Amino acid sequence: MAMTGVLRPGHLQLRVLDLEECRKFYRDVVGLVDMGTDAQGRVYFKAWDERDHNSLILRQADTAGVDFVGFKVLDAAALNELEAKVRAFGLATERIPAGEMSETGERVRFQLPTGHLFELYAEKKKVGNGLGLVNPPPWGKDAERGIAPTRFDHCLLYGPNIAANKKLFTEVLGFFMVERILGPKEAGEPEIGIFLTCGHKTHDIAFVEHPEPGKLQHVSFRLLNWDRVQRAADILGMNRVSVDLSPTRHGVTRGETIYAWDPSGNRFETFSGGYEPYPDYEVITWTFDEFGYGLDYPTGKLHDSFLGVVT
Repeated sequence: MAMTGVLRPGHLQLRVLDLEECRKFYRDVVGLVDMGTDAQGRVYFKAWDERDHNSLILRQADTAGVDFVGFKVLDAAALNELEAKVRAFGLATERIPAGEMSETGERVRFQLPTGHLFELYAEKKKVGNGLGLVNPPPWGKDAERGIAPTRFDHCLLYGPNIAANKKLFTEVLGFFMVERILGPKEAGEPEIGIFLTCGHKTHDIAFVEHPEPGKLQHVSFRLLNWDRVQRAADILGMNRVSVDLSPTRHGVTRGETIYAWDPSGNRFETFSGGYEPYPDYEVITWTFDEFGYGLDYPTGKLHDSFLGVVT
């Protein structure tokens, strides 16, 4: 696909209740690379195969959850153009100066209709994946510590008025919808879940209708294949991590998955598989009565914790 506009998920900042405990957890169990601490006390991580300086930021707080999600855009001209479009859509924007977040350039921040803070940026320091750009090996020392995901893949966010989010992302930010979940027939089958991409993945961000604004359902980290998902399950068990959904396959996106909790109660996913959609593909629809198979295809069960517990 052409390099234009919004490129990919870039970063997500999580609130955690015990910063040092979660630092150790994301470094040693999840297997992210610790990129240091800034003057505000925030801790930065990247996945081993990511080229930019950071993708997950942890902040000490009294409540768990998500502060903001950021996506990288092509360049400064794209950033300016998209900011103008967001304002024309009717949303106020704020410019966060370069350097406010470690090794990251100026960011354009705005609040989504679902209550989440979302931001776009064009510049982040390139640090590479440690393998080099000439005759590189397939993996390095950081690829075997803990679960060792290759990248921050996507997030699922809960909040009200996902219809307005859909309009913003598809008509302004250049995303397209890949899959959707419909509500009950007696309610007129409204869209209660939408899965959006700006590239060739089944989703880069997803939203589910929820009465409370600004909620996090999960942050997802990409693994190479189903074998690595099974290995992740072993690592979670060996470290006595609380698991929400054991290794299974989604019907939605065809993803292979485990859901578990970090020490502060934020849900995270280890994810592989899926398929490669293109903008001309027709949207896949899941009806409410069959959504159990969308979540957990082998059993067809709707798990209460997955639907109801958010931070």
